[in-house]
Amino acid sequence: MGSEAIIVFFLAGVVLVAGANFLSNLISPKSDNPQKREPYESGMTTIGPTWVQFKVGYYLFAILFLIFDVEVAFLVPWAVVFGEMGSIALVEILIFLFILGLGLAYAWKKGALKWE
Repeated sequence: MGSEAIIVFFLAGVVLVAGANFLSNLISPKSDNPQKREPYESGMTTIGPTWVQFKVGYYLFAILFLIFDVEVAFLVPWAVVFGEMGSIALVEILIFLFILGLGLAYAWKKGALKWE
């Protein structure tokens, strides 16, 4: 009974998604004009080349956020079982936090935390 239910739910999901896409294509308004194929930049036509390189400083902040967000994801289960594991859990988490601290110090030294 278990595998049959999974197959039924999978097929129902596929049918519902395909049906929704078909219905939206069927009833949506359609128009085609040259303006739809132009690149959009703040409602104005572009001046000069549109493919220019620029420094993406926000990317580094996002990566650092993800690193420390994942750290919290590891700290919560550790905190739940800390009482059962004893002092070995404390040593393990201190090593973990030390490695993360090294990563933060490296990012700080490289200037990844400066917003320019």
